[in-house]
Amino acid sequence: MTPFVSRSPCPQRKRARGVTLLEVLVVMILVSLVMGGIVLGGGQVASVRLKHTATMIAGAVRVGFMRATATSKSQRLVFDMDESKVWLEESALPMLVQSKDASPTGGADPATEFERRALGENDRILKGPRPPRPLFKPVQSLGFSDGSGAKGPRPIDRGITFREIQALHDDLPRISGRAYLYFWPGGQTEPANIQVRIGLSKDAGDTLTLVVSPLTGKVTVKNGPVPFVLPLDDKAASDRDDRGAF
Repeated sequence: MTPFVSRSPCPQRKRARGVTLLEVLVVMILVSLVMGGIVLGGGQVASVRLKHTATMIAGAVRVGFMRATATSKSQRLVFDMDESKVWLEESALPMLVQSKDASPTGGADPATEFERRALGENDRILKGPRPPRPLFKPVQSLGFSDGSGAKGPRPIDRGITFREIQALHDDLPRISGRAYLYFWPGGQTEPANIQVRIGLSKDAGDTLTLVVSPLTGKVTVKNGPVPFVLPLDDKAASDRDDRGAF
């Protein structure tokens, strides 16, 4: 007779627990909050970089203005709009800005191939002897260099670009290539508007305009893209009493 063997009952399979609709909603809300924080945080960082760039350029204008008086040499700030860089140059020859000059240099010696071609075409049209053009060379002043201690360009903050720049010698705003702002011994500079923005944004709220006063060299930062307006003599004189300028 076969002995009876007692067997334990088979263990019940554990049922897989499903995800409830409430839990899905909670996860979606948390993800939305995290993503919203990242977007807002990125916008704040870009705004800080925009303001820092405006402060750096305002400081560079002051350096050029003071250096022209201290050295009795013409100075200029160079804005490379394609490379998003700024640097300071000076010339040993006197500089007389020409508003109708063929190249964007305003009468200085051309520095790029584009400027040389434009100047060559202009010289072929206008025959006769031409006075020597001032040659500008990079200088280092008050730490305004490329960061390595060498003379050279200083990049603006990452993610910030030049929107447009116009100085007195420019017939139209410059949106690419190089733009120049000149300073002369005796404490004068060109009036100019320098617009910087976040990325390539066309939103007015993402742009700051630096307005340069011609007699004092002070820079007033304004919100939005402010168009350049040729200053009148009485307004230029009143710029000495500007408030809230750098």
